[in-house]
Amino acid sequence: MCGRYASSRRPEDLVEEFEVLESHVESPLEPDYNVAPTKDVYAVVERAPSRESNEPAQRQLRVLRWGLVPSWAKDRSIGNRMINARMETVAEKPAYKRAFAKRRCLLPADGYFEWYATEELTAQGKPRKQPYFIRPQDNGTLAMAGLYEIWRDPDLADDDPHRFLWSCTVITTDAEDDLGAIHDRMPLMVEPQRWDEWLDPTRDQASLLDLLVPAAPGRLAAYPVSTLVSNVRNNGAELIEPLPLEPAS
Repeated sequence: MCGRYASSRRPEDLVEEFEVLESHVESPLEPDYNVAPTKDVYAVVERAPSRESNEPAQRQLRVLRWGLVPSWAKDRSIGNRMINARMETVAEKPAYKRAFAKRRCLLPADGYFEWYATEELTAQGKPRKQPYFIRPQDNGTLAMAGLYEIWRDPDLADDDPHRFLWSCTVITTDAEDDLGAIHDRMPLMVEPQRWDEWLDPTRDQASLLDLLVPAAPGRLAAYPVSTLVSNVRNNGAELIEPLPLEPAS
């Protein structure tokens, strides 16, 4: 799964990199090196100007809540456990299939975290888990494949500006050989040449899965980082710094 990631890019940089036409970011998010479920994150989507408009969809940058809340949900708490959608079932699972058909997005990240179970045991007799940060070799932006939904809160009035909740999930797949040694799942990435097709809400659903392929071997770098990232209250650039090499004995 993908349960934590880092996101420090400024919205104006994302607007340029992803060729966004409309930014709906009213208050820029602070750089976040420990993005956890239910936090606000940046997402790139394509939306028509309005339901009545015949104009083509426009690429937008928005702030979404991580943890997808389906439109039919009774309350938003369901999103707490819907942070990942498995590629193998995303087109059929009721919680995701409508979003997969029409509401796909890109979730920009610096990289993501996974925890490797070492042979060392804790005082409780469980394997000690070492966090790793996994990022593009070139330090570029990781465009994770995602889905988004718009949920109407039934407890809020029609004129309440917070009545609609925009939320998202990360699509995951089996990890490639090298990264599979750390964790068996990884987020799917969308290469720049496929952004247009992935975001297009009118694209034929039958060919969507062909756009999603695991990162090519060697595309990503993984290195151990401080266990401070295991506590969501910790947040700073030091969380993605490689641990110093141990001196040779």
